[in-house]
Amino acid sequence: MKTLLQHVDYIRYEVTRETKLAQKISEKEKKGAMEECLFVRFASEKSDEGNEKEIVEKTIADLKDVLKQINCKKVFLYPYVHLLYGTEPSSPQTALKIMDMLEEQLKKEDIEVEHAPFGYYKMFEMKCKGHPLSELSRVITAGKEENPITKKLAKQTARIDKEKLSENDHRILGPKLGLFSFQEVGPGTVFFHNKGMIIRNKLIEFWRAEHKKADYQEINTPIILDKSLWQVSGHWEHYKDLMFFTKDEDREFALKPMNCPGAILVYKSSYRSYRELPLRLAELGLVNRNELSGVLAGLFRLRSFTQDDAHIFATEEQVEGEIERVVKLTDYFYKKFGFEYYVELSTRPEKSMGTDEQWKKAEKGLEDALKNLKLKYKVNKGEGAFYGPKIDFHIKDSLGRNWQCATVQVDFQQPQRFDLSYVDRDGKQKMPVIIHRVIYGSIERFIGILVEHYKGAFPLWLAPAQVTVLSMSDKNVKYAEGVRKKLEEAGLKVISDFEPNTIDYKVRNAELQKINYILVCGEKEEEKKTIAVRSHKEGKVQYGVKIEEFVKDALKQIEEMK
Repeated sequence: MKTLLQHVDYIRYEVTRETKLAQKISEKEKKGAMEECLFVRFASEKSDEGNEKEIVEKTIADLKDVLKQINCKKVFLYPYVHLLYGTEPSSPQTALKIMDMLEEQLKKEDIEVEHAPFGYYKMFEMKCKGHPLSELSRVITAGKEENPITKKLAKQTARIDKEKLSENDHRILGPKLGLFSFQEVGPGTVFFHNKGMIIRNKLIEFWRAEHKKADYQEINTPIILDKSLWQVSGHWEHYKDLMFFTKDEDREFALKPMNCPGAILVYKSSYRSYRELPLRLAELGLVNRNELSGVLAGLFRLRSFTQDDAHIFATEEQVEGEIERVVKLTDYFYKKFGFEYYVELSTRPEKSMGTDEQWKKAEKGLEDALKNLKLKYKVNKGEGAFYGPKIDFHIKDSLGRNWQCATVQVDFQQPQRFDLSYVDRDGKQKMPVIIHRVIYGSIERFIGILVEHYKGAFPLWLAPAQVTVLSMSDKNVKYAEGVRKKLEEAGLKVISDFEPNTIDYKVRNAELQKINYILVCGEKEEEKKTIAVRSHKEGKVQYGVKIEEFVKDALKQIEEMK
């Protein structure tokens, strides 16, 4: 768990509207205030689940120490998931449980406690003190030795210094580099600018090319579908709280939170034979999930995002081999970006669909594939999807943080619920198995991870601006324009700065934009028909470089990186 403590003169809040997880409150409880208190924002993590008692005890001890130093006996509690960075938030229920336990224990210590109602949008007003203890952040972890992943996450987070995080934060870097922006009118969504679209399209081009090689067929399905479909799929029962709804002519519709039902309808649209299996249907599908505003976090947690989905329809005998193919493809993708990763196998959750036999078959298929590939993995009991077990890939970025991106899920339930079939070689109707999988996970989230992983300095093949051409003075503009034209004709992404500023200013500006190569055109370069090349990665300048040689070398680098 992470906390942010602020010693305030006063804090006031007012409830604006409720979410589906809102506590029941009276009209009187919609407004509140507290004076001269410690404002405690806390964010519970996935690793806190099951360790609530220990987390609360450590937090109470920490709060008592701070309260003593500031001579205060009042605490205002507020669950605030935005404090999390690089770790997965707990369920809202865990956060609520921790808040209740904190309130109960603090009152036992004769400390006055207030909290804003849980599950509501709120407006806050406060005045913060100015002394050294007026704003303190904490990382509080449970000391369970048997959970090495939790221990590792806690160690790596302990939050990486704040300065480094703020320098790499995609929410700061992205807008600064002109990649994307976030707007008040679109909470939980992102506005991609041209540079951001170049990166996004490069990722999609790479994805399409590799999936074509791997014999996937690309499809596209509607984003809004009738309620009846979601009832059949089980999402209405198991996922309704995270869905958006609308009505038209007395029919209820939902924006799709997942792509699976659409792909299933494509499969079901025609007669299927065993000769067509495995049938690999890939989709860059826009999905929408009604996430609470408190868990939204830049590109890492959005309400609207694109999944690089695929649904593989296979016979039971083909399942293990198909899982191995997916794992190998995922490995290829992640190595392309320089990511290390570890694997987790998540088994049947408490709330699930299907028989014990089906779940055992599905879990065995995943486990056998991992063993055949000799991959080390950790078993997460009860963490699978409601329709099937899964393999999750956690990538490690340049800051040492782990991100869950790719997943592979085996599903016996949806084929049964949708009455899917194929005609086997013996002429009998049989039910296929569905393998659900993503590699990027979410295109938007993956871009956020890449921005921070590369610190905004993308590799040449992915960079939105690979080269910038600078003129030393007005006299060299014509020559510099000719250089730019040759680079563009070669297919490189080029920008230029021919403004009447000093060359030092232009170079500094290009460095801030993290452009891979800065080409300077001065009198000597124009005279010798060469360029001066400065590499952002190496920080060195090479003089007297022929344009043709630079182009050849740059294109070779791009080809090798692809």
